[in-house]
Amino acid sequence: MRWWWALVLLALGLVFFSPKAASSSLQKADWIVVLGAAQYNGEPSDIFRNRLEAALRLYRQGYAPRIAVTGGRRPGDRFSEGEVGCQYLQARKVPRSTLYCEQQSRRTVENLTNIAPIIGKSSVIIVTDEPHLPRALILAEQIGIRASGFAVRGQFKESYWQRESWLAILARLGVR
Repeated sequence: MRWWWALVLLALGLVFFSPKAASSSLQKADWIVVLGAAQYNGEPSDIFRNRLEAALRLYRQGYAPRIAVTGGRRPGDRFSEGEVGCQYLQARKVPRSTLYCEQQSRRTVENLTNIAPIIGKSSVIIVTDEPHLPRALILAEQIGIRASGFAVRGQFKESYWQRESWLAILARLGVR
């Protein structure tokens, strides 16, 4: 039973002490990076829409002059998450010239790996759900992306929190 508590403490340490996981100390950056989430026939899911709306607020508040939206297609999809996200932002008056629409990735590590050559050594604000942010920041750090994060809050299922906590532990241990 002692090993269980050790594992819980390790998990808490890895999640809560991940790099720049707090949104409260947000600073200006070169890019806002929206991690993809589901889209349905060209419309963002509620989760994806919340991420896009958060990025839009940050953009309008002057936190970064450019936005990268990531996410590919699932089998059978007509649209990619990146494409749908960019269209959503353009419809809300974000100029196309300020957007980068990554359309190949299907996992968080791919989202970040695929945009790394585009953003180079620039600083970024990663926008994703509160349970997902610690893992995203850990992966960004490992890839060499200078990132802070903005946590999109919501009513997330306990299973989502648990899954992301375990995946953050694995990411910290180098498992992608």
